[in-house]
Amino acid sequence: MTGTTGTTGTTGTTGTTGTVGMTGTTATTGPLRPAFHEGQVLSAADLTAAVRYTRGLAARHARHQHDWGVAEGLGLTAEPRTDPLTGARVVEVSVEPGVAVDGTGREIVLTGPTVLRESDFEEANGADPPTDEPYPVFLTAADRQPPAAPAPLSCATGATATRVEETYRVLFGRLGDERLAAEQRPPAVGAPPADPPARWLVLLGYVRWTDGHFTGVSAEARGVRVRFTGVRADTVAARSGALALRTRPEPGEGEPALVLSGGEQPSLVFGLYRGSGTVAPLMTVAANGNLTVEGSLSGRLQAGSTLVASGTATDGMLLPLPAGVAPEQVADGRVALHVLLTPRTPALPTDSTLASPVEAGVDGDRRVRCRMRLHDPLAAPAEVTERSCAVDYVVLATVAAVAATNGGG
Repeated sequence: MTGTTGTTGTTGTTGTTGTVGMTGTTATTGPLRPAFHEGQVLSAADLTAAVRYTRGLAARHARHQHDWGVAEGLGLTAEPRTDPLTGARVVEVSVEPGVAVDGTGREIVLTGPTVLRESDFEEANGADPPTDEPYPVFLTAADRQPPAAPAPLSCATGATATRVEETYRVLFGRLGDERLAAEQRPPAVGAPPADPPARWLVLLGYVRWTDGHFTGVSAEARGVRVRFTGVRADTVAARSGALALRTRPEPGEGEPALVLSGGEQPSLVFGLYRGSGTVAPLMTVAANGNLTVEGSLSGRLQAGSTLVASGTATDGMLLPLPAGVAPEQVADGRVALHVLLTPRTPALPTDSTLASPVEAGVDGDRRVRCRMRLHDPLAAPAEVTERSCAVDYVVLATVAAVAATNGGG
C-alpha cells in the first residue's frame, strides 16, 4: 500500500516482558512499575521505563475495555474541482482532523485536515483497469524523528534523539483490501501498543477513481463500513437516574432514542427527539408492565398464538390484517378475527354540542362503518346532524392449535 505520512503526534517507546522464578514453575511477570528512591542516580533506561509503563497502562485500557476504530472525526470529504486539461468534474479528497484508536491500543491523532495525493493512489492502483468500484483508504500509526531542538549540554558522545513524534500514514488499499481490517488479530493481553514496523489498519472510507482523478467518496462498499470505537461492559449505570441510547453524539430532531428512567415512575421509552431536546414517546413500558404504543403492533402467527394490529381508521376504510396473516387464512377458517372499535369524538362546533355514536362496526370485508350524531340542545332552532367519524381499532388474529392425533392403520 502507498500513502501519505502525517506530521503530528506525541511521544512513545516499546514495552518489554520478563519472568520470575518459583519453586517448580516459571511464571510471566505482570507490568513492571518503576520505583525511585532518594539519592538514586536516574539513567535513560529508568525514565524510558516510566514512559513505557504509562503507555502500556493506557493501551491495555483502550484494548480490553473498548473496541478499536474511529473515535472522532477522520471522515473523507470531497471538494469539487475541475480538471484544467479536460474540463471534467473531479474532487479533491481530504481526511478531516480527528482521533482513532487501533487494535493494539495506540492512539492516532490528526490535528489538521490532510489532502490525499493522487500520485500516491497512482502508485498503488494506477495499473488497474477502469472500474466503478471504490477503493479503500486506511489510517495507520507511524513514528518519526521530529526536527532537532536545542538540547542542553551532555557528557554523552554523539547526538541522540530525545523525542519521537507519534504520527500517521494514510494508505490506499487494493480492491477488497477492506476485509483485511476485519481479519486483524489483537496482540497478547500484556503487549504494549504497536510501534512501527508493526502496522494496524483503520478503515477511513473509500474513494472513486476515474481517468487519473478522484471523483467521489463513500463510507461503505461491498458490505464493509467504517468502524467506530465502542465500549465493552456488562453494566452501564446512569448517575442522573436516566440512561439514553441514541444513534448520534448530539440529539437531532426526528432522531430515534431509547430512554430508561428510574425515580418514582420508572419507564422504558422508545421515541423520537423533538426540537426541544425531549423525546416524544412512540412506545412506553411502565413499571407495572403496561405497554403503550402510538402506532400498531404486528408479528408472525404460530399455531395457538395471537397477533394484534391496532391504529386509527375512518369511515369506509379497510382494516388491515396483522402482519403475517393472509386473507386466505381468514377465509378458510385457519385464523379467527376479533375486532374492537372505539369511536372517537370529533371536534365539536360549540361547547354545548353533544355527540353520540350511531354506528360503529365492520362488515364482512373488514370495512369500517362509523357514524356520529351531533345535537346542540341550546341552539335555536335545535338541529340534529349525523356525520362520519373515526375509530380506534384493535384487530386480534388467533390461530387454532393443531389437534394432536395418534397414528394407526
